[in-house]
Amino acid sequence: MSVPVLTFFNNKGGVGKTSLVYHLAWMLSDLGQRVLACDLDPQANLTAGFLDEARLQKLWERDNGLPESGQTIMQCVQPLTEVGDVRLPILERITPELSLIPGDLALAGFEDTLSTEWPAALGSSSLYRPFRILTAFSIVMQAGAKQMDASIILADVGPNFGAINRSALIATDHVVVPLGADLFSLQGLRNLGPTLNRWRLDWKQRKDNWAQPAFPLPSGRMQTIGYVVQQHGVRLNRPVKAYDQWVNRMPEEYARNLLGDHTGSYPPTPEQDAEHALATVKHYRSLVPMAQEARKPIFRLTTADGAIGSHAAAASDARHDFEVLAKKILERVKFCEG
Repeated sequence: MSVPVLTFFNNKGGVGKTSLVYHLAWMLSDLGQRVLACDLDPQANLTAGFLDEARLQKLWERDNGLPESGQTIMQCVQPLTEVGDVRLPILERITPELSLIPGDLALAGFEDTLSTEWPAALGSSSLYRPFRILTAFSIVMQAGAKQMDASIILADVGPNFGAINRSALIATDHVVVPLGADLFSLQGLRNLGPTLNRWRLDWKQRKDNWAQPAFPLPSGRMQTIGYVVQQHGVRLNRPVKAYDQWVNRMPEEYARNLLGDHTGSYPPTPEQDAEHALATVKHYRSLVPMAQEARKPIFRLTTADGAIGSHAAAASDARHDFEVLAKKILERVKFCEG
């Protein structure tokens, strides 16, 4: 049985998606889950959050010399660009309960290969290679999860509708949609829903075309389990007025575009949208550079890291906020898997 894959996806950038994945990976591991994080964004910002530059340089400058394994996601799928097969991942162990499949700036070069094989999967000749390439991310993630006996996989992807993200979503069971409190996130929701629907249907068509697959294929459910509003404008624990006009439109736009609910009635605010709004997350501005320097989540900052006074209180608040969010996500995933 495959390990559930949870992907955080929005084609609108700058909504705090990677930070959300990073902090939830830590929090879920703190809650007793065995978490595999996978960086499928060619910008590799999630990897940079976990690993220092010295380690990144070693990962990116050379292969590990083992033909059957790869240290980054690109090293794992690179043989498919020639005549080889998927390599097994060598996981970066962050803690006993948390591991990482590192990203790679070179992953952008895999886009063309994925694009070429997408129509080939509807062909009438041998389908092994097209499907092997299109499901490479799924194969690598599930192999990594098996290595560490993971209970959940968190995937970070870039903010676009390209072939890399399409293959990442094929491998995905559940989707969380991060949103900013702005017009661009609103428009992003209008684009996201139709795209996910199309990808689901297109993948089903391709699976149906290969009646007797030679290896297990991911279901490509891409089931949305809710949205998270990243509240970048916060004053006295309340959103400034300029943000309210956008934040309060999110419940309706999410219901219409992600769930196909055009009848209403819609909750007037995310806070009242208990069914779909997972959380409204503060920005914690002053803690971000401190956490980046310490290479740890903001809720693990201590006095030794400089978190004193109001910073210590904010770190404690962050722990509570992310714990509530992580537990809610686990409940949604378990309900959907159930």
